[in-house]
Parts: sequence; C-alpha cells; structure tokens
Amino acid sequence: MITMVRNVSRWFKVNRFMGKCTVIGVLLAFVAVACLGQLASVQLLNGKSTAQAATASRTKTVTISAKRGKILDTNGAVLAQSVERYNVVADPELAQTFVPTDCTEKTVGNCQQIDGQPVGTTGAAAVARLLAPILGMDAKELGALLSGTGQYVVLKKEVTPEVMRSIDDLGLNGCVYGELSSERLYSNGTLMGALLGGVNDEGAGVAGIEQMQNAVLTGTDGYKKYERGGEGVEIPGTVTESKYAVDGSDVELTIDANVDWYVKKVLSDAKEQYKADWAIAVVQDVQNGQILALEDTDQYEAGSDDAKLNTSRAVSQTFEPGSIGKVFSMAGMLQSGAHQLTDQFTVPGTITKNGQTFKDATQHGDEHWTLAGILEQSSNVGMVMAGENFSNEQRYEFLSKFGIGQDGLGLPGESDGVLTSAASWDGRTQNTVLFGQGYATNALQVTNAIATIANKGVKQQQSIIKSVTDANGHTEDAKTGEPTRVIDEQVASQMMNAMESSAEHYSKFAGVDGYRVAAKSGTAEVAGSDGRLTSIISDWSGIIPADNPRFVVTVVMKDPQGSYGGLTSGPVFKQISEFLMQKYEVPASTPRTDAIAVTW
Repeated sequence: MITMVRNVSRWFKVNRFMGKCTVIGVLLAFVAVACLGQLASVQLLNGKSTAQAATASRTKTVTISAKRGKILDTNGAVLAQSVERYNVVADPELAQTFVPTDCTEKTVGNCQQIDGQPVGTTGAAAVARLLAPILGMDAKELGALLSGTGQYVVLKKEVTPEVMRSIDDLGLNGCVYGELSSERLYSNGTLMGALLGGVNDEGAGVAGIEQMQNAVLTGTDGYKKYERGGEGVEIPGTVTESKYAVDGSDVELTIDANVDWYVKKVLSDAKEQYKADWAIAVVQDVQNGQILALEDTDQYEAGSDDAKLNTSRAVSQTFEPGSIGKVFSMAGMLQSGAHQLTDQFTVPGTITKNGQTFKDATQHGDEHWTLAGILEQSSNVGMVMAGENFSNEQRYEFLSKFGIGQDGLGLPGESDGVLTSAASWDGRTQNTVLFGQGYATNALQVTNAIATIANKGVKQQQSIIKSVTDANGHTEDAKTGEPTRVIDEQVASQMMNAMESSAEHYSKFAGVDGYRVAAKSGTAEVAGSDGRLTSIISDWSGIIPADNPRFVVTVVMKDPQGSYGGLTSGPVFKQISEFLMQKYEVPASTPRTDAIAVTW
C-alpha cells in the first residue's frame, strides 16, 4: 500500500515537470516564430525602407561656400577680397564619447597629449582641453558647448587654414571639423572707407559699393552629400550628390587708387592747415565721365562698423555751391540768347530787386565789366543785372539740365540735393539762384556740371564701375547712360574762355605751372550747428588743361580759415592737379591768345 502511494506521487511529479517543460517549449516556439516573422518583415517586406533610413542617418549635406568677388581699382589693384577661412564645427554627441589615446612608441602620430602629458580626462572635457590653446578660447567655455545635445555646434568662426590644419592634426576622430567660409579683407585702411562700405556676418554687402554691387559680387553656394562612418568622417566613394559653388564676379572701379591716396593725403593736410571741419574732393575724367578719385577727410576703415553705418561724405554731403553756380546760370544766358560775354555792364556795389538788396563780396563803386568780367570778378550784383532777360523758368531749366538736384552714381546714401521748382521761389531766391545760393548740390553734381562745359557742352553720365568679370573670366564693361547735349559747343567754348580768366584771377594761389586752367571759386554761407548762417562753404572746381581738357577737380571745405574758395580750396586743387599732370604725363599747354575782354 505504501509502495503504491509512493509510485502514484512520483508519477504526478514527473508529469507536472513535463507539463511545465511543455508550456515553456510552446512559449519559446511562439517567440521564435515571432522573431522569424519580424526578421522576414524587416528583410523581405520593409528591407528597402529600413536600408534607406540607415543610409539617411549616415548621410550628411555640406555646403560648399562660394567666394565673394573682388573689388579692384582701375589698374587691377585689389581693394577688397575674400580669403579662405573656416568655421570650426563640432558634433557634441561624438565629442562626449571621445577617448584620447595616450602617446607611446606604438601610438606616435595617432595620439593626444598636452604639453607632453596625457590629456587626463575623456569626452567633451578632453576635446575642450585639446582645442582651447589652438582656438585661443577658454577650455570651460568650449566644454560647455561640447556638452550640449545634438550633432552640430559652431565653436569659432573664420579661423585661418593654418589653425584648421592644427585641429586636423589632433586626430579627434571626426567630432570636430571645419566648414569652408571666407573673411572680407580691405587692403587700404581708411582709403575709400565708407565708399567701399562693408558686409554683414552673412557676407552680404550692407553699405557703399559692397551694397551697390552686392548681386554681382555674391556667388552661388554649392553642396556635397556623403555618408559618414562611426567616427563622423566621410566614407570614401559615398558622395551621392554634389554641386559646384560658383564664385561671385569681380568688380573693377574707375577709381585709380594711387590718385585717390594722394587726394586723401592732400585733403587731410589741408583740413589741418586751414582748421576746416571737413574737406571733399572729386577727380573726374572729362571725356568719359569716369571718377578717378572720390575722397573726404573722414577716417573710416573699409569694412568697419563706422564704414557700414556712415555714408561717404563725398556723395552724401550737400551744400550751396556759391559762386560756382554763376557758371551754370551764365551758360544758360548765352545758350538762350539773353546775352553775349562781350555785353557791357556798369556794375554798382549793391542793387535792390523785389525789395531785396544784393551786394558783392567786396565794396566797390561803379565798375565797367563785360559779362565775362562779371564772372571773373564773381559779382553777385552783376549776375542780378544780367538776369533781367533770363526768366525764372530758364534759370531752373539750365540748372536742371546741368544735373543739379539729380542722382549721379546711384551709390547708397547719395544725396540728390535740393532744387525746388521756379514757381516756389520767393522774391529773393529767384535771384540768389543766379549766383549759387537758394539750392543745394553735392560735389559730384558740381564736378559733372563743370565737366559738361569742358566736354564741349555734352554731359556724360558719371560712372564709378568700370567693368565686371565673372567666375569664368568673361569681362563686360559697365553700361552708362547716353550723353546729352546741354549747351552748344560754341557756348561751351565761350564759357571756357570766361572761366580761364576767372582762374587767372587766383593764379598766384591756384595756378599750375605750365598748364592753363579754367575754373571758378565759390563761397557760401550755410547753417552751422546752431541752425543759423554761421558756417562757410568754400569750394573750387577747375578744368585742366584748359586748352585740351583732361580732368575736372572739385574741392569743397567747410569753415576753413581764409574763407574764400580761391584762397583755401584753390591751393588744394593746385596740389592735386600738379600730381595729375605728372602721373599722366600730360603735355604742357600752349600760350593763351584769345582772352575775351573783362572790362570796357
């Protein structure tokens, strides 16, 4: 009986164990079937999408930056260029897994150390310690950047290729790399500072010529797609798509940097000599309207914040031209038939018109001057007298035809000046416009108006862009507007004659040995800092040589000691003109024999 009970008990135990084994076996079978099903699904049904996802996770798209075009002077000298630089970029996730290799005999050339000692740590801290001395940054600051999330962080912008090579030599297993970038460099400091302007952090022109020509200078970026290995480096032969970058075009200016440099120097010296607030000068080629120099005494370095925030004074500063304006009015009188230069006038010291009294700069009694003599003596009273047969509408018409109140070069910040309609002139303004007051202009407009007379009465469209050369080396000359005739050639010749007499009036101060000059000086009162007429503009615009015009040089100064344009701006014109005659080897003038009488 006892034996039977034991046998039954043993049978139940054996069967219970077998049952458990059976259940476990069935469960394992289910798991195996599920795994096989999933494996089949991955490999057979979703294999393509899974492979694509894996490839996408390894694929990286890198931008290939296009280089911004150069800005050159008329002789090909580089004024602005972009040089190769790199933005240092890190993958924080990879950096945090970095383990430096101690330097031994077996690992030389593929190890990391600091001053001959082991790095002493791992991960982001190790990477930071290695990079800090090369980048000139604090290791803690770098460590913080490298300890973040994600796979992309910029550690430092625009490092040199030498710095990038030093980083590559560290062997950081792809967790730190360089993205090609560029830095804009300017070769001449304050020369043409605000005129050239500058670019922003993205490399786009935001001021001056950089802004004016931004579309031309800017290239088109390319890109490259490739797969990365476990250490973040490119897997050879895995480039799937790429596009070459196209560099921006080079822009050649009409500016001659050597002339511009000399003009800047002379202006700076003159500002100090005459204690002027500022000075401006323009040099223009008579025959084609090209600007050879455009300078002022502001000291803004090209590319600096000052250059990007301030417009070149040479294009933005407006002023009343003073007696230089008599040239435009008198040319209009001759062209309209109101007068001849030989017309005779008895000119008193003052005159009253429309209840307004006008006077000359110096007191005098009745003088017997021809119209040419009125210009030579720069008589305001004489101009008012000569204006009797020259209507307000004609006065406005010829000022407008000469380009007063109009855009010249189209530079950012360039002022058009102010020339209101004849209908808006009051009883005084309608006469002051005859001698260069009552309207505002800039140095470019004055220069081109005088150049119109030098160019036999034909006004050229001023230009500062000479040509554009694209990345393939194809050069295209810049387009300019069509020339327009303002006055007849005979009228222009007569005005040249009168202006030459005017220049001879100041030959002791502004004459150029060996060369004939046709010029006009100007002096005008303008509002000072207190808003009252307490400041003086002294200017001079001259043509040299007068017998074969090559250049027009205009000089403008504010509040110089000496006031009169012929005594301050005139000598500056003399210095610039002497340099031009020597540099361009201009033949000496023939003697003058046809001067129109200035008195009777």
